[in-house]
Amino acid sequence: MDRKELSMELHKQGFNCAQCVVCSYCNVLGYDPVTAFKMAEAFGFGMGSAGTCGAVSGMAMVIGMKTSDGDLDNPKTKRESYNLMRRATGEFLRKNKSIVCREIKGMDGGPVLCSCDDCIQDAIGILDELLLGIKD
Repeated sequence: MDRKELSMELHKQGFNCAQCVVCSYCNVLGYDPVTAFKMAEAFGFGMGSAGTCGAVSGMAMVIGMKTSDGDLDNPKTKRESYNLMRRATGEFLRKNKSIVCREIKGMDGGPVLCSCDDCIQDAIGILDELLLGIKD
């Protein structure tokens, strides 16, 4: 099962968008899925307030999981993480016209731009290409 398929299974189980994205990378990046699940929980539904899309927040978490040096005394990887996130966000915007849950879901009367499933799969496709060199 690839990460997109796994993420859809997780979504069906009740994981939020951020959890689906983050937990889909735990096996590849060597992280405990229970810890990742807990850390991503409040990022769903646009951080609980229809703000930044949970799939986008999940991308940020995965980028940190992949690129951070974890050096608490002298961190050196922030710039790389920020640059990757800027690229990931730009690609997500290109595909979905927004990174704001409220706008994506059409909650203020605008059109629905993307389903949650599609946002999750787009986030995973972006991460796969950006971090792992895997293209759809």
